[in-house]
Amino acid sequence: MTPPPFNVVLVEPEIPPNTGNIARLCAATRTILHLVKPLGFELSDRTLKRAGLDYWQHLQWQTWETSDAFFQTVPPDRLHLFTTRAGGPYHRAEYRPGDYLVFGRETKGLPIERLNAFPDRCRRIPMAHPGVRSLNLSSSAALALYEALRQSGALDSTD
Repeated sequence: MTPPPFNVVLVEPEIPPNTGNIARLCAATRTILHLVKPLGFELSDRTLKRAGLDYWQHLQWQTWETSDAFFQTVPPDRLHLFTTRAGGPYHRAEYRPGDYLVFGRETKGLPIERLNAFPDRCRRIPMAHPGVRSLNLSSSAALALYEALRQSGALDSTD
């Protein structure tokens, strides 16, 4: 079996169904899911499990006790921090297998200190309507991950 090509990181996720949906996305694409504490729910939460349905056994995942522990471990050049605040469009970034697609809390996103620490690693999903500031977390993760998979050619063998 080939190693997972990408990593999706949720920093302090708050809403169990979003995390469950992203877990299903990661299982389907053989992507590792990283959950950075504190979490806004228990990992045994029924809505989390229900959103991931019966795919949890196919998921590779890891928890991190703090965001410092995560960010001190991962090479900065492998990070892609998704934000509504700044950065270039996500589809113009170059993704490589092994990269980490990092998303913040549903209500606040990633802390500004993290974004300021990696300004050249920030990515945004363009919004055509100025009154809409962001997409749902699981939609954002799906867009970003599938663009990374497309660029890497990982989807070519699934036609």
